[in-house]
Amino acid sequence: MTETTTPPEGRIVCEQRGHVFLIGIDRPAKRNGFTPTMQRQLAEAYTWLDDRPELRVGVLHAIGAHFTAGLDLPSFAPLMQRGEKAIPVGLVDPVDLGMPQYRRRAKPMVVAVQGITYTLGIELMLAADIVVAADDCRFSQLEVQRGIMATGGATLRMAERAGSGNALLHLLTADVFDAAEALRLNFVQKVVPAGSQLDEALRIAGAIAAQAPLAVVATRLNVRKTVEEGVAAAVGDFIDVQRQLANSEDAAEGVRSFVERRAARFSGR
Repeated sequence: MTETTTPPEGRIVCEQRGHVFLIGIDRPAKRNGFTPTMQRQLAEAYTWLDDRPELRVGVLHAIGAHFTAGLDLPSFAPLMQRGEKAIPVGLVDPVDLGMPQYRRRAKPMVVAVQGITYTLGIELMLAADIVVAADDCRFSQLEVQRGIMATGGATLRMAERAGSGNALLHLLTADVFDAAEALRLNFVQKVVPAGSQLDEALRIAGAIAAQAPLAVVATRLNVRKTVEEGVAAAVGDFIDVQRQLANSEDAAEGVRSFVERRAARFSGR
């Protein structure tokens, strides 16, 4: 990570570790509250991950005691009033809503959250694939408390993960809930002692990066299709996708490594 001073508007810092791409939210003096600059840089980082063949999995994390307090509303209010987004068209949208003119992420994303994880923080982790939460997390989807609506996916994904009643309990009351409740609702997959969340996220990311990259992406996209379009649509892809994978160099390496009883060395081809 770079050691230069964090600018007042915050920044996104990135680091490559082998096939793993770390994406860090860096504005700890403001509880990592997002500015338009940070949101644009986050989209650029997600796009970089998807566009580099050597990168196989992303890890989103935050600098300091908190993941994010959410949007810095004074800096976003003019954009909201004009109905504009801070993310330039053509980039990968970190909340992965499939909106026109924005790309959808293909590669897996693991998220490590700690401390305050409000509004956009919840939506970023729900848009990811695997979430590791520190046991000191405090969550809140509090847009109704500010006179606005959650439009980063919370209304969709909270209901999908936990049912409409559980979703509305937290969306309509703007209450604060803990990591145990987030685990119960399937918003996070693991709860670990505070301070160990990034290490655990990196361990999971490393395990993903060791698998065949084409198969990982295909598997992730099939799960996404199941959730968004239904079982029949996902099953409809099975034969063609499996045919393409079975003819890849990685599939041949998978067979060789099985026969030779060794770890596979995948190339992503």
